[in-house]
Amino acid sequence: MNVIIPSWNAATTLPATLATLAEAPCRIIVADAASPDGTADIAMRLGAEVVQAPRGRGAQLAAGAAASTAEWLLFLHADTRLEPGWSQAAQAFMAGPPGAAHFTFALDDPSPPARRLERAVAWRCRNFSLPYGDQGLLIHRGLYQAMGGFRPMPLMEDVDLIRRLRPLRPVALAPRAITSANKWHKHGFMLRSAKNLSILSLYFAGVPPRWLARIY
Repeated sequence: MNVIIPSWNAATTLPATLATLAEAPCRIIVADAASPDGTADIAMRLGAEVVQAPRGRGAQLAAGAAASTAEWLLFLHADTRLEPGWSQAAQAFMAGPPGAAHFTFALDDPSPPARRLERAVAWRCRNFSLPYGDQGLLIHRGLYQAMGGFRPMPLMEDVDLIRRLRPLRPVALAPRAITSANKWHKHGFMLRSAKNLSILSLYFAGVPPRWLARIY
């Protein structure tokens, strides 16, 4: 398994993310966009390989995938930590036929609004098969390539790929992908969630991602 992590100024969050990956033997590829905060140096010091890519999560994920060699790929955000037990769940899934899976969304925040958001995301995944990139994506290389991979989009690259995968209904794995709540702290849970929903609705309505990136 190769783990691919796009990064931009992730010096404060990447070490914890990489630490959780030590549970399993895997090659880690950090696709950095020339972060000025030393992210690339930190990644290499902690044992990851670094490839440089144009800034934009879609382009960075695609660059990381192009540098990978494993049969299975795990795409993970730089501010997302996988909880203990993730590797056993991943290995059990990879023992089956080629497919795609994601982890359970969680925030590193103990507040009731965080729990409500987690329940809302679980409902969205259960009813619409629509996980986001902050839940991780474990996918067989052949399926990833057959679906066309990540496109070089400035935003919504995760939704774009999941829409192509939806007929297969990516499997939900029980271990949590614990994501930093900083974005929600900055704007407030209600405002941030409403903004995310608005952007998703505009995307499904056909608004180009390059326009959506300006208001994200």
